[in-house]
Amino acid sequence: MTGVGRLEVIAFDAPDIGKIASFYEELAGWRIVRTDDDWIAMRTPEDKEVAFQRAADHVPPQWPGQERPQQFHLDLLVDGYEQAAQRAVELGATHLADGATWITLADPAGHPFDICQRDGVGPAMDLYAVTIDAPDASALARFYADLTGMEVTYDGEYGAQITGVGYRGIESNLMFQPVSAFTPPQWPDPGHPQQAHLDIAVENVADSEAKVVELGATLLNRDPNGFTVFADPVGHPFCLTAP
Repeated sequence: MTGVGRLEVIAFDAPDIGKIASFYEELAGWRIVRTDDDWIAMRTPEDKEVAFQRAADHVPPQWPGQERPQQFHLDLLVDGYEQAAQRAVELGATHLADGATWITLADPAGHPFDICQRDGVGPAMDLYAVTIDAPDASALARFYADLTGMEVTYDGEYGAQITGVGYRGIESNLMFQPVSAFTPPQWPDPGHPQQAHLDIAVENVADSEAKVVELGATLLNRDPNGFTVFADPVGHPFCLTAP
């Protein structure tokens, strides 16, 4: 698949980006690669990129309900998930729930994430996937596959997944989790926060806008700094950027 652009980064909103960056640096071994007053970009040990965007009006999610939904979460793999989860709590995470081979926690900004057991992966945390909530996981997976040129590699009872090479040539996974009574974000309203967004790198933002709309996105804002904000078919904002 060709796609309109390539996945560049997942960015989570937070009121204190230094605090949340330090949390993931200590817990998962991520390193800071770019920083300014409102943005910290980090790379995982496998070189995937995650960023934290300052949001002074950030309203944290309240998992698992839909009154203030998570919208996005991270799935981290480690050999020894219970010990890793205990370490996360010591660093400031909040324990939320126990699964069969995973533990759900909230990071210091309130974003849920899963620490999952993966035998043989070692003590370093691998970012397996960014997982996005959706009322129809299959349909949203197809939208993002068409947008990014990634391939649908799973579509079944538990949701859908797409896999492919991102902007910097790093293979990544996006997962889509079915959520009943899904409540969409209403960006930029802090009463219905986005919680996170994807940046999609394109060669030319203006030339790509019509293609994105044809796929089913809605134009929300053209920023004077050179990026355009869209909502995907279920309301999650994402940005087209020209790095």
